[in-house]
Amino acid sequence: MAAAAEVQKVPVDSAEEGALTAAEELAAQKREQRLRKFRELHLKRNEARKLNHQEVVEEDKRLKLPANWEAKKARLEWELQEEEKKKECAARGEDYEKVKLLEISAEDAERWERKKKRKNPDLGFSDYAAAQLRQYHRLTKQIKPDMETYERLREKQTGRGVSPDYRPIDAVAGGRLLRRGLAEFMCRNSDGEEFFPTSNSLLHGTHVPSAEEIDRMVTDLEKQIEKRDKYSRRRPYNDDADIDYINERNAKFNKKAERFYGKYTAEIKQNLERGTAV
Repeated sequence: MAAAAEVQKVPVDSAEEGALTAAEELAAQKREQRLRKFRELHLKRNEARKLNHQEVVEEDKRLKLPANWEAKKARLEWELQEEEKKKECAARGEDYEKVKLLEISAEDAERWERKKKRKNPDLGFSDYAAAQLRQYHRLTKQIKPDMETYERLREKQTGRGVSPDYRPIDAVAGGRLLRRGLAEFMCRNSDGEEFFPTSNSLLHGTHVPSAEEIDRMVTDLEKQIEKRDKYSRRRPYNDDADIDYINERNAKFNKKAERFYGKYTAEIKQNLERGTAV
């Protein structure tokens, strides 16, 4: 009987051991899954920490830039693209303006025309100071930088050439972007004070214009005189206009008086015409 009992106990112990082994394997698998998930979370946390640090650094750089940095950068990139297109058209022997017009849609042309009218309305002649200011703005818009002369003078006066890797959109000094053609990366400690002057520099009378610059100025003045002669033509006579003058000189005086005081005397004139003036 005892031997039979022992024989019956053996399979029971084997089943228990098998169940324990299966439970241990299942627990080991769960533990391995948890450890793997923990490692993945740890890697994700490190990656997020790295990305957050990079974003903080980039945000700090953006905060140190000027307020309109993005607009200026986009503008200069557009100018570089325009110059490259001009060079390509010149190499092919094509007119850049005509090629550019072929790429502009009617909607874009109308939108630019509306923007141009809204941005720079021609209010006409009001006084001599305003006329001179308009002339100044008109002439300064025509000025284009001569990069070859600029680089030659820079190399001559500072002893340094322009780096081939230089791009104007990367030139920042004193918290502002320097326009290409006007100045490069300005530095108070750089050599060539005549080319990179400071507030203590005295440069009056040191610049000597070249013969080409003088000829260009004379040509521009001749064009201004020719344009002024065409503009100052005699205006056609309007038969329907009211006659409020006795001679041509008096007519010019009345026009000037109307230009400055017309809005104040309009009601008085209307009352006089109706006969209701006090």
